[in-house]
Amino acid sequence: MTARVNNGVPFRKRFIVVLMIILTSYIILNIISFPDITKEIVLQNEIAELQVKLETLQNKHVSTQEEINSLTHHLLSLSKNAQTLPNFRFLFNNKTLNTTAVKLPSVHNFLPHFLNDPNSLKPAFLQSKGRSGINMILGIPTVKRDVQNYLLATLKNLVECMDSNEASDTLIIVLIAETDIDYVSYVAQQIGSQFPEELNSGLIEIISPSPSYYPDFSEVKDTLGDTHQRVVWRSKQNLDFAFLMSYAYTKGTFYIQLEDDILAKKNFITIMKSYALKKINLKENWFILDFCQLGFIGKLFKCVDLPWLIQFFLMFYSDKPVDWLLDHLISTKICSLDRDSKNCKIAKAELWLHYKPSLFQHIGIHSSLKGKMQKLKDKQFGKITLFYTHNNPRAIVESEIKVYKQYTLDKAYRGESFFWGLLPQIGDHIKFKFSRPIFIKK
Repeated sequence: MTARVNNGVPFRKRFIVVLMIILTSYIILNIISFPDITKEIVLQNEIAELQVKLETLQNKHVSTQEEINSLTHHLLSLSKNAQTLPNFRFLFNNKTLNTTAVKLPSVHNFLPHFLNDPNSLKPAFLQSKGRSGINMILGIPTVKRDVQNYLLATLKNLVECMDSNEASDTLIIVLIAETDIDYVSYVAQQIGSQFPEELNSGLIEIISPSPSYYPDFSEVKDTLGDTHQRVVWRSKQNLDFAFLMSYAYTKGTFYIQLEDDILAKKNFITIMKSYALKKINLKENWFILDFCQLGFIGKLFKCVDLPWLIQFFLMFYSDKPVDWLLDHLISTKICSLDRDSKNCKIAKAELWLHYKPSLFQHIGIHSSLKGKMQKLKDKQFGKITLFYTHNNPRAIVESEIKVYKQYTLDKAYRGESFFWGLLPQIGDHIKFKFSRPIFIKK
């Protein structure tokens, strides 16, 4: 027996109707307030972005002040010896004239061979449109590989995983870490032929170091029980990373270290930037945001923090591999010697934040170190997406190739799946009949 109210409508039905009205009202209220929440998040991100850019400007001010002080010192030295400049010193205040100031050690103390050539720290090759003041910088070092080179495939993947807004806020710096200028030019031409728009827009830059940037590696001492070949390989890698970071750190807000044999996920730029700004909004004092669990791939830093890494790498470049040095730097900053390793691990986790799932996967098998096979994969990356949906112009698609199961050419063209054909024969075609004239880009 069903209870009824005076108007004859079952009580249960009236209750459901009232509940639906309440839920609908709640949803409507949330929809109405949603734009305000969105605006608040956008505003918070803008504030966080300005915070980091302010730190960047302060860092640039320090660098500029250092250059001014150095120039002033040289001018004063000239004025002391030049009889033709008797009134030169009155241009400087008393602080500047202080000749008893302590002289701090420079990079030349750790790498004295830089003194042999004034162009040691200048790129030997530079192809750039001068893009700067952007948020995201991707650093990709690459070297000559004996078996297989993955650079062009990596660049293609990175570019295709960005939308136009992400691309306009990103700079990809490719460091061809070789001193053979003919080889450098050859790789640059390959990049230019496949990515002309990206080079012309300034999205991609290409640099290479001067031969005098590198020390005499035959004099590098062997450490950690490694062969001399391996010591030279990892020592050069440390110097390559330092050179790339030194070139990049004044050009943007965030720097992401990548490798030339990786695969990225769609819209990785937006994901990384949003995550970084979120952590800044939460006032978390991070040093590394880690978007890949392997080696030195996918590590994001604030550009203002890169000098810590650069100096550390240059001081200990021949002692340990780059990922070990990174770990030691964090340990030096945060770990206490009078506490156990567990406390150190907890403390490091506050500076070194891991994002999951990973945004990058290592795809290379043949290492740049001759004879070394590198089969490590990031399990946090997940399965590789076999296709991305797309919006093609209307067309009729045809093919004589036999279809496997449901993986038809029509579904692939509509962006619903991929095409899987069996035993294509000579003379088979894949035909696209467009309903109107179109311009085919790719």
